[in-house]
Amino acid sequence: MMKYGTRKRKGIEMTERKLTIIYGTETGNSEELAEDTAISAKKYDLTPVVVDMEDMTADSISEVERLIVICSTWGEGEQPVNAQDLYDDVCQLEDSKLENTKFSVLALGDSAFEFFCESGKEWDAILEKKGGIRINDRIDCDTDYDDYVEEWINTTLSFMKDV
Repeated sequence: MMKYGTRKRKGIEMTERKLTIIYGTETGNSEELAEDTAISAKKYDLTPVVVDMEDMTADSISEVERLIVICSTWGEGEQPVNAQDLYDDVCQLEDSKLENTKFSVLALGDSAFEFFCESGKEWDAILEKKGGIRINDRIDCDTDYDDYVEEWINTTLSFMKDV
């Protein structure tokens, strides 16, 4: 039986290049972007795993080597309901707990609101505070993100493949 994270190709066991993509959403936009990112990740020889933040634990994040966070902002700067508990739990981790985690954050928001992309900004800050290593700058996406998000995703995946 093979362990998770390995595969055999022509009799040779290879370590899979796992990429964890977590999303926080109220309307489904972050989930859709996470799925799109997973499709693109395969072109970079990465093995994507898409996880709803509601189904993730802070301890499991500390075991992730490659992490993309895609999170929308809800209301007046709040975390989406499915992201709040995980965010609170990550805030409680020791400051060096994520030192082996390379991450990037894609934030969704609406610039008509005062706290534009606040949830993504909070994720970016807490991951760094807990020792994570940012491999691409956070992107703050307004409601018309379709025109520019693809370039950020491809750049981030290019960096992730080299991790």
